[in-house]
Amino acid sequence: MTMIADNLHQVQARIDAGVAAAGRVLGSVQLLAVSKTFGPDAVRDAFAAGQHAFGENYIQEAVDKITALADLRSQLQWHCIGPIQSNKTRPVAEHFDWVHTVDRLKIAQRLSDQRPADMAPLQVCIQVNVDGGPTKSGVAPEEALALARAVAALPRLQLRGLMCIPEPAPNFEAACAVFARARALFDSLNAQGLALDTLSMGMSADLEAAIHSGSTLVRVGSAIFGARDYGTTAH
Repeated sequence: MTMIADNLHQVQARIDAGVAAAGRVLGSVQLLAVSKTFGPDAVRDAFAAGQHAFGENYIQEAVDKITALADLRSQLQWHCIGPIQSNKTRPVAEHFDWVHTVDRLKIAQRLSDQRPADMAPLQVCIQVNVDGGPTKSGVAPEEALALARAVAALPRLQLRGLMCIPEPAPNFEAACAVFARARALFDSLNAQGLALDTLSMGMSADLEAAIHSGSTLVRVGSAIFGARDYGTTAH
C-alpha cells in the first residue's frame, strides 16, 4: 500500500467514525481530496486507491493537472475550491465539474455564460462567511438567499449547496457551534424552496465537528498527500 493509499484509508476511517458518532448514515459524507501543490502522479496514486473527487485552489495549476490527467477525465471529478477572479472564470467554466466558492452574482453569471454547451451543468456551491471573519471570502448569511435564488436561475449552472471556511475554533464544541450556523442557513434555504443537497464544510483539523453538525462533504489535503511545499506553486 502506498503512503497516499494508507493515508486515504485513515482519513476515511475518521470520517466513518465521525458519521457513526453523529448517528448518521454510513456513506453520507463525501471525501474531497485537496490536491493543490501536488502533481499528477499524486492524483494518480489517490485514484488507484479509490479516490475520484479532487479539490484545487489555484486555477492555472489545476488546469495543467487536469490536462495531464486527460486519460482519467471521465473518472475524475474536479472541484474548484479557491477564490475566483473575474478574469479566471473561463478556465474554471471549461475545466471543472464543481465550484464551491461563488460569492458574487457577477462570477456566477460569467461561469454560466462561459460553460461549454457540450458539458454537463457546472455544479455550484455558494461560499458563506458564516462567522463574519473580516478577511474571509463569502457572502454574508443574510444575503445568501437572494444570491442563491439568482444563481439557481442561471442556465448551465446547477446550485447544489453551501460552503464555508470558518476561523479555527479552540475546541470541538466551539467548532460545532460555528458549523451549526451554516447548517441552520442550509436548512433555511431549503425551507424557502431551494433544493440543496451539499454542505461543504470541514477540513483535516475539524472534520469531526463538521460531520457532527451536518456536513455532507469534507475537504482534506495534507492528511492525505503530506506536507505542502508552496514554493513552486503556480497561482
